[in-house]
Amino acid sequence: MRQVDLFPSEAHPASLRRFVMLVALTALAMIPAIILRIEGWRPNPLLDAMLFGAAILAAGFYLSWGAEAAESRISAGLIVAIVALITVLPEYAVDFYYAYSAGANPGSNYVHYAAANMTGANRLLVGIAWPLLVLLHWRKTGERAISLSSANRVEILFLLVPSLYAFSVLLKDAISIVDTVLLIALFGLYMWRASDKGEGAGSDDDDDDEPGPAAALTLLSPTRQWLVMGGLTLVAAAVILASAEPFAEAMVDSGRQLGFDEFLLIQWLAPLASEAPAVTVAILFVLARRSEQGLATMISDKINQWTLLVGMLPLAVSLGAGQLSSLPLDARQHEEFFLTAAQSLFGIALLLRLGLSLLGAAALAGLFIVQVVLAVAWQGDEARTVASLTALGWFYIVLAGGLFALNAKYLAGLVGAIRPQRHRGENA
Repeated sequence: MRQVDLFPSEAHPASLRRFVMLVALTALAMIPAIILRIEGWRPNPLLDAMLFGAAILAAGFYLSWGAEAAESRISAGLIVAIVALITVLPEYAVDFYYAYSAGANPGSNYVHYAAANMTGANRLLVGIAWPLLVLLHWRKTGERAISLSSANRVEILFLLVPSLYAFSVLLKDAISIVDTVLLIALFGLYMWRASDKGEGAGSDDDDDDEPGPAAALTLLSPTRQWLVMGGLTLVAAAVILASAEPFAEAMVDSGRQLGFDEFLLIQWLAPLASEAPAVTVAILFVLARRSEQGLATMISDKINQWTLLVGMLPLAVSLGAGQLSSLPLDARQHEEFFLTAAQSLFGIALLLRLGLSLLGAAALAGLFIVQVVLAVAWQGDEARTVASLTALGWFYIVLAGGLFALNAKYLAGLVGAIRPQRHRGENA
């Protein structure tokens, strides 16, 4: 079977010049934030949020280009997981800062901010990114659903397990160090299983590819390709680390300056900048007629956020506190976490038939819009907000339960996905 390449090797030298230009233009977006960081100057919270957010977004594209260029050198199964992990690093940096600050400042609002950023990022992926891919796929091909292969049961299974485990976290009203160990171990198991998945994901042989910017790197020698990919990654990591703290603080200060609930800004606006590179990579897959890989990448993105990101939060809190600590969940955060887990179950239920249809995508997007509208309409009214989160969460669970019942035979088929492919012969 052929190695699946998003970027064909027939790239014209002009594409290399375009790529260099894109790298330079993206670097320009980083420069203002770098200057502000070096000088320690913070002119205005709104401007700060825009400049540091733009730098994080630009750095995320550096990460995505480097990861995409590595696709031809890594197995198709593993690259889905690696691309998802690398491109979501900006989200990790911002949330890690909030969690670290929560540990360093006990009793502060940073506890709420850490949970808000994590739950917001998770729900944005399922409620907006997944439906967006289905819509683009429909416009591109006329097909009303993105179909997945049997190999993608791996992603569905490893999303189901932490989604079910999340309900045990709710019993404690805290994310503990024990959860850290279990969730990181689960992520490690997923990466191991993904590395064995071979070429099952993304076996589309359509020749009508639309290469992304990183296609230009195929013109370079292998050594230079790795040097460029490594350079992009190092620059991006440095910019993200330098920008995470001022961006996170600017989001809080912007909410106060605007008289808007900073919790909502952190939950919905901050992840837009940090998640944009990951979503863009998935969109490139769809535009290159690799819709299966695009959706699989977004599912993998959700997996690593629901395991590694959640699991790392107590570590960040512990570093800030100087001792082993948990991330507590108050009444509001309990329901936010509950709603996130419930939405995740509904999303999985829609994937059981190995695909996501326009109808399913519309349901995900519609319910997501409802929760955002209610949150904005009732900001400041904690009782109504918590009640609406609870009601929506149970509605998701009822819908998911119905779909699980209707598709029980497909649910049973997920169990075999945990076994390595080399031990199983042909896929089901």
